[in-house]
Amino acid sequence: MSNSEEPKQARKAISIERFAIIVVAASLLTAALALGVTALLVNIFEHKQEARNPFFRVVEITSEDVDPAKWGKNFPLQYDQYKKTVDQVRTRFGGSEAMPRTPTDADPRGIVSQSRLEEDPRLKIMWAGYAFSKDFREERGHAYMLDDQTFTERQKIAKQPGACIQCHGSVYNVYLEQGGGDLQKGFQKVNSMPYAEARKLVEHPIACLDCHDPETMALRVTRPGFINGMKVLKESQGISNYDVNTQATHQEMRSFVCGQCHVEYYFKGPDKQLTYPWHKGLKVENILAYYEEVGFTDWTHAETSAPVLKAQHPEFETWNQGIHARSGVSCADCHMPYMRVGAQKISDHHVRSPLLNINNACQTCHKFPEEEMLARAVSIQEKTFNMRDKAMNALVDLINDIKTARVEGVNDDQLSGALVFQKRAQFFLDFVEAENSMGFHAPQESVRILGESINFSRQGSRVLRGADVTTSPLTLSNIVPTPAASKWVVAGGATEKVDTP
Repeated sequence: MSNSEEPKQARKAISIERFAIIVVAASLLTAALALGVTALLVNIFEHKQEARNPFFRVVEITSEDVDPAKWGKNFPLQYDQYKKTVDQVRTRFGGSEAMPRTPTDADPRGIVSQSRLEEDPRLKIMWAGYAFSKDFREERGHAYMLDDQTFTERQKIAKQPGACIQCHGSVYNVYLEQGGGDLQKGFQKVNSMPYAEARKLVEHPIACLDCHDPETMALRVTRPGFINGMKVLKESQGISNYDVNTQATHQEMRSFVCGQCHVEYYFKGPDKQLTYPWHKGLKVENILAYYEEVGFTDWTHAETSAPVLKAQHPEFETWNQGIHARSGVSCADCHMPYMRVGAQKISDHHVRSPLLNINNACQTCHKFPEEEMLARAVSIQEKTFNMRDKAMNALVDLINDIKTARVEGVNDDQLSGALVFQKRAQFFLDFVEAENSMGFHAPQESVRILGESINFSRQGSRVLRGADVTTSPLTLSNIVPTPAASKWVVAGGATEKVDTP
């Protein structure tokens, strides 16, 4: 071999060696990529399986299992959130501060929420002669709903019936037991009991089985008051024999399970049957017209002798008049929004104000900074509160005018007319006062109601001065004329209008 051929052979050997290294490196890289892709696909598959199987049946659950701790063995993520309802956090117009108190044998609570009566003494005037004028506090989380009902001072002043327990305790099993398996019969029986007797039957505040079927975990309505209320409401809309548990959509149920309790109601007849006054509709005028038609009043006002009404937390009715309800947004979408825990998406069972959870509760739909969303909500609430303040002053002025008129000997016709307007003004104002969103659930409707309350107070004072003002039975049409083609017929779900004659 010549000397000139030796370098060529060496270069050829080096090239072959480099090529071999490149081939091996490429093979290793390909293998690594294949392993990485395989691992990624396996991970994705496992997470999808986790998502498809959101819980493991550690224990069997039946309709006999009231204690949420047992359900928590199968649903630990939801149960952990549920336990957080002991939080007491104040927002600008709602929530509660933890107020320490010395426990007693009669009331073992070491913490209560602040008194609304101390915040606004005018409430004592509005509710004069009624138990709420003696004890009314800010709302607290679901964890306290049973104890706060049990130990309120109102229990000492008024003999409350067992009907109150429907919305303050886990009563589904109690109704079935008391009714021999018939939910409605058990409901009727417990309603007529003294509260103290009914309270002995209940162990827990609202629990898992009150909203979920233990076999399928599907949402369900267990409160007969709401079942019956929806039936008469749909009847007023031309839908007969409506059954909320078989005919409502899933999205509607995400509001209906909340609407079971967050509603206006009254105790009907001597056996105190809990009734939702939705026979004419959900607006405040519909409800008051129904009360006037059946002649129901809650008590006689201690300062004026007016037969008056006490509104109760009408969140469901108010929400139905707002833009969120009309857009198909449910109560749970805002108060129990979906959250991610690892690979799972669950509904947040830490039920609370959306203003304490803006990222999950609001920004899913509204793509604005948290500060802006909070400012928008507070602005709505401030406007409502200012109108509420004016309505409260107008009502107190009317009450004082009536008291003065009695002393001055104003004739009975004038007095009776003024008392009618006090009842209406007071109920309209209380409808917003007792509703726990300070107008946010339906801003325009809430301010409209307060405006009507002011007008009723003004009309009452005019009657006392001799003005000829009609006190004919209240109807929606003589308060708010509604175009025939704008009648809303769907509550708690998608937007729908129907043409009416």
